[in-house]
Amino acid sequence: MGTNNSTTPTGAVLLYDGTCGLCNRSVRFLLRMDRHGRIKYAALQSETAQEYLNSQGLPMDDFDSLVFVPDWSQPERGDYLLRTSGVVAALKVCGGFPKAMGAVLGAIPTSWRDAGYKLIARWRYRIWGKWKACPMPKREWTKRFFG
Repeated sequence: MGTNNSTTPTGAVLLYDGTCGLCNRSVRFLLRMDRHGRIKYAALQSETAQEYLNSQGLPMDDFDSLVFVPDWSQPERGDYLLRTSGVVAALKVCGGFPKAMGAVLGAIPTSWRDAGYKLIARWRYRIWGKWKACPMPKREWTKRFFG
């Protein structure tokens, strides 16, 4: 879905499964909602994401999770969020209506949210399939991908 942008981003970054149809649709939803371009994206399978996962001691082959990094320029802080906690944080960064959605989702206990997330992760390829690369609807979105 993304491009291999040579500039290293600062600020919020979302690492997602680049081959998952649901994950890519979710990223496109966030791209539409994040009108100020606050979040950057990289596939978990990318070299950059793999280096980050390794540096944080996270599994490098677990593509059933997403990783939200609030400040990519400070990886030593290790303040990443996984699964639904990452979704909630990403929605809040977008502002506006997504921020309200994140607040509502965040009110649900994490264990319940993550149980639903894991159930969906188990079935996502059967329901949404693998992502087939296609052009970005908006050319400026490509600048928000790296890896």
